[in-house]
Amino acid sequence: MPFSAFLNHASNRLRAGMVFAFITILSLALLSGCADGGDVDTSADDASWTSETSPATEEATEPEAEPETTAPNEDAEDSEGQDTPAETEQGRAGGTTAATALAMLQELEVKGRAPKTGYDGDLFKWRSDADHNGCDTRNDVLRRDLNDITLKAGTKGCVVIAGDLNDMYKGETYAFDRDPNNIDIDHIVARSNAWQTGAATFDEDTLKEFGNDPLNLLAVDSSLNRQKGDGDAATWLPPAKSYRCEYVSRQIAIKHKYELWVVKAEKAAMERVLSACDDQPAFTKNVAWPELGAGDNVKTADDTPTTKRPASSGSKSSTGSKSSSGSKSNSGEKSTSSGSGSSGSNFYKNCTAVRDAGAAPVRRGDPGYASHLDRDGDGIGCE
Repeated sequence: MPFSAFLNHASNRLRAGMVFAFITILSLALLSGCADGGDVDTSADDASWTSETSPATEEATEPEAEPETTAPNEDAEDSEGQDTPAETEQGRAGGTTAATALAMLQELEVKGRAPKTGYDGDLFKWRSDADHNGCDTRNDVLRRDLNDITLKAGTKGCVVIAGDLNDMYKGETYAFDRDPNNIDIDHIVARSNAWQTGAATFDEDTLKEFGNDPLNLLAVDSSLNRQKGDGDAATWLPPAKSYRCEYVSRQIAIKHKYELWVVKAEKAAMERVLSACDDQPAFTKNVAWPELGAGDNVKTADDTPTTKRPASSGSKSSTGSKSSSGSKSNSGEKSTSSGSGSSGSNFYKNCTAVRDAGAAPVRRGDPGYASHLDRDGDGIGCE
């Protein structure tokens, strides 16, 4: 074969081989492309799964920081465990919590006594019909605290004219005597004490609520009430030692309710009392008023005038005797002239004269009542 022909033949074979090789490579590339296309679909599925599970993973990672999911629950548990504040809020009158008075005491702020500047007992509107039940607060307390009650006819079940008091301060039971009055209503946390431990910032409604709150009021012997004055637990405690734990726990409940503070000596005295009864529960008794006309063994009667008893030995009269005209000898405090605003023939210069005469409280329509004796205008003077 001539050389040129050989070259042509070899060239053709080479071309054919190259074409074959090209076709083979192309086929392999196509097959590889198909395989890659399947992987893309799979990865698309995977991506789709990942995009669905990715948030779940993020959710799992955020709740992995499961403090955010569990923290509220832990706080809730803490607030239940710490619910001493919330529970002790209910540990006041009518509440159901089992917290102790000592635990509630620890929640009260301890501060120095504020000045008495601006204090006026009338700001508390004591004895007004704060709950709008048609009866003044004094008679509400008497209907709640006295036994074997007699109500005055024609007062819609309000005015108490007789009954027996189991006096918690005195530890004795005795009959209510209106003339002279032997029962006072004590503010367990005195208004003056409250004023000097936070109440000076109260608005008008809160002052009135405090002054007429069933939780803070108790019928007691009038001489003990005056002996107590505005004393706190550091300066005065009930003579009946059996009542002291409850008395202190009730003071604590009142201060807790109104966010009043205690002074250092007061807190120390409360702790000293409670050390004898450290399991004394926070005060939770129901102290609400009974309905009008309700009370213990109630009956109704006309209010018949009683014979006036002689004035007590504490009378300011220099002789203690009365003239036939009804004036106190040498006192100048009681005369037969009626004076402005008086209903009746007796005129009292002030409430001291009324009390000296054994006539307190004096009501509108009673002999000696006058508007200057009734500062809150509720129809009852020198309460």
